[in-house]
Amino acid sequence: MHSLHDPLAQIRAINQTAAFNRWCHMEVISAEPGKVEIAMPWRPEVGQYAGFLHAGLVGALIDTACGFAAATVVGRVLASHYSVNCLRPAIGDRFIARARVVKPGKTQVFTACELYAQAGGAEKLVATGETLLSVVTGDVA
Repeated sequence: MHSLHDPLAQIRAINQTAAFNRWCHMEVISAEPGKVEIAMPWRPEVGQYAGFLHAGLVGALIDTACGFAAATVVGRVLASHYSVNCLRPAIGDRFIARARVVKPGKTQVFTACELYAQAGGAEKLVATGETLLSVVTGDVA
């Protein structure tokens, strides 16, 4: 695994190991200590019945971006709780999640994220979220 000294390489490598992220076509745009930006293109397979991005995918983007932001600071993490606020229907050609570490700790990391929909050169905030992550140490059985 890549070290914490090269956050972009580290997070891109982690992203490629996750089959779900590959299926969603999630891409790591940027990563620096405590901050990550990921993107996902619109596809009908990620929509809900009315043609908007499914709320499950809204949550997945927020959870993933927050986990990646935490990983740039503390290494392996596991979400213990997250919340999502859907502000408007997520309609766009591409979705961008921008996450940041709010407070790192030895056993827990608090993060926050904004999710934007991009369409026609414009960007709209469609959701926000917060994630509490547990730091993973040792072997996980």
